[in-house]
Amino acid sequence: MSHGLERLETLPLSLRLLREAHEKLMQGARGSEKAPGEFRRSQNWIGGTRPGNARFVPPPPDRLMECLDSFERFMHDQEQRLPVLVKAALLHHQFETIHPFLDGNGRLGRLLINLFLCVEGVLEQPILYLSLYLKTHRTRYYELLQDVRETGDWEKWIAFFLEGIEQTATQATEAARTIVTLFERNHSAIENKGGATATTLRIHTALQRLQIVTAKRVSEICNISNPTALRNLGVLEEAGIIKETTGRQRNRVFAYSEYLAILSEGTKPLDR
Repeated sequence: MSHGLERLETLPLSLRLLREAHEKLMQGARGSEKAPGEFRRSQNWIGGTRPGNARFVPPPPDRLMECLDSFERFMHDQEQRLPVLVKAALLHHQFETIHPFLDGNGRLGRLLINLFLCVEGVLEQPILYLSLYLKTHRTRYYELLQDVRETGDWEKWIAFFLEGIEQTATQATEAARTIVTLFERNHSAIENKGGATATTLRIHTALQRLQIVTAKRVSEICNISNPTALRNLGVLEEAGIIKETTGRQRNRVFAYSEYLAILSEGTKPLDR
């Protein structure tokens, strides 16, 4: 995502940018050996053991660029004045149906949503993560994708997508308000605690960007000595703001646990 947003400063949202993002995305990830950053040159399929019994077979390799050219033209089409969120729903479906890479299509297709909304000015920052909604409702998600392919039922797919946008945006807004309240409460607690200093407040500010730290990392970020970092982390630990997670005496790791809990609310391990 960061790479994509940086490249958008000099490059339009395009097939080239998506290939670059795919290459970054696949580094060290599942499927990293499957031609990262390269459009597929062989047939893939979804479900089943071969194209003959698959749930869905994307376009064959010799038609792939034709489909991708249409996808890119639609992405930049200014004549059809569709609402931005509706167009995002259509683009996501179009990308998932083309399935242009050997692996990582789902991950990149979800990333595409945020990149497109940032390009269109709907988002200033990529803070609308639709991935959890789509994974939580994955059965319905796959059914609606397939319904469009088989029957052209775009309306149900778009309604599902927009409901996901609404739910995700509401959750993000509520989480942001809760986080701001947490920061303010913790800031006041630090100011009122004996032994706290301006350095303690600086570390608290740093923890708002990096929720899991070591004394060494804090010393680098805040430009302080390691003993000073440890002493102030101890103050934050005594105040109940952070927790030490290793139980060790050396190489200790501290977590801004309440902040992490807010960010993780409603999530659970999900495949893919």
